[in-house]
Amino acid sequence: MDLSVVIVNYKTRDLTLQTLVSVFAAKEPEGKMEVILVDNASADDTPSFVRQRFPKVKVIASKKNLGFAGGNNLGIRQAKGRYVLLLNSDTLVNKDAFTKMIKFMEENPKVGLSTCKVKLFAGGIDPASHRGFPTPWAALTYYSGLEKLWPKSRLFGQYHQGWKDLNSTHEIDTPVGAFFFLRHEALKQTGNLDEAFFMYGEDIDLAFRIKSAGWQISYTPITSITHLKGASGLNKKVQNQLTAEAKAIRIRTVTNFFEAMKLFYQKHYRKRYPFVLAWLVWSGIDLLKTLRIARIKLK
Repeated sequence: MDLSVVIVNYKTRDLTLQTLVSVFAAKEPEGKMEVILVDNASADDTPSFVRQRFPKVKVIASKKNLGFAGGNNLGIRQAKGRYVLLLNSDTLVNKDAFTKMIKFMEENPKVGLSTCKVKLFAGGIDPASHRGFPTPWAALTYYSGLEKLWPKSRLFGQYHQGWKDLNSTHEIDTPVGAFFFLRHEALKQTGNLDEAFFMYGEDIDLAFRIKSAGWQISYTPITSITHLKGASGLNKKVQNQLTAEAKAIRIRTVTNFFEAMKLFYQKHYRKRYPFVLAWLVWSGIDLLKTLRIARIKLK
């Protein structure tokens, strides 16, 4: 088996079906390819829809929402491919994506994880697909706005690495989980996604462990996908105001995001930096979370 494509669905049935259409329209690798869909207890009949329309898909229906990491791990445990692609349920795959990425990995045996050019539906490249690790300095320059002022600076732009040429292949620290092309050998060495990260941060954590194990992580623009970021309808407004449901979803999302930041720092950076810096980082994360939630409540 050449490739295992793992997709996690949580209440995004229509987007998931679009993604699957693009997956099966893509050129298959010479070896076998399997597609595994994990439904995270969506309660929207996605499993039955997929089984009916895409009988080749192996559907795993979880009885509870395991989060992005837990859902992907269900699929990874069933994956038989030499390569495992974690693919978001809100993406559209180019027809040459699978064949070109496999060829790239075959030609670069030291690469344990790679990604292609991840385009946004609204235009441009998803900045999260081309990142450095969130060291205290990278996080500070990003959240303070210094990176926005000097996006191509090596000093102030370390988080999104804007000085690198997006039209050429090069090493990065971590791609986004929307298109996470893994060498199964590297995954077996480092272990699966850490399920302590319920939502956000699990992709950065796994990339950190892969790089720490001696593997390279690469960005290559030889092919692309489209990421329909924010297209799931969770940001709908009524009379220019967020609905109560949308507010609750945003607050949970913001909370998960900043808690993931704290968990990543605790796991990988706490022992690398002095206590005072750790305290400042944690305090900064809590302050940012409080401010973001306050803004949501005012909308």
